[in-house]
Amino acid sequence: MPSLDIQIDYITGFKPTNQTIVNLKNFLSARLNKPGGISVSLREIPSPQNSKYTIEQIRTLETQNRTVSSSLSTMSAYVIYLDNDYIESQGNQVVLGIAYSSTSFAIFEKTIKSLSGGLGEPSETTLESAVTQHEFGHLLGLVNTGTPITSNHHDEANGAHCTNNDCLMHYSIQTGTSLGNLLGGNIPDLDIDCIRDLQANGGK
Repeated sequence: MPSLDIQIDYITGFKPTNQTIVNLKNFLSARLNKPGGISVSLREIPSPQNSKYTIEQIRTLETQNRTVSSSLSTMSAYVIYLDNDYIESQGNQVVLGIAYSSTSFAIFEKTIKSLSGGLGEPSETTLESAVTQHEFGHLLGLVNTGTPITSNHHDEANGAHCTNNDCLMHYSIQTGTSLGNLLGGNIPDLDIDCIRDLQANGGK
């Protein structure tokens, strides 16, 4: 599929920063062969007034709002930035994002805002970008969930994640336990093992 069409919906008041979108496009352009281009559209949607989100509630929002679909020439993806926490986030055990289908993921923007921008915390854009790119990595089949691994770097104890602490696909990005590594605006990149997996599967 030579093109990629990304629909980003966000709940009123929880729009990702412009730089996060730029960072996502740059990340994808660096790793995917999409000669037809990568397009991103943003749309504001009203809050469903959920106190916390379940997978079922997120899927319902996608069904109600998603307009992009894949074709022979275009791959599509759906992203939604939400106004409350994930149902499984408890205390210090938080979930910042979740890929819940092969073409869809959710970002818990309220949770990200609560963990960013303060003293000793990464900027909102840095944390938001890291989590967004991490979740998109899952849509690309990383780690070992559609894109076969070419070396032993699958952290099976923590799901579809990389064993390298410094890799974008390390589980700590999803759970917010790597905040100290994001200070100074440093957004982790894929490590060489994840890059080789993508290259073996048609990426770059």
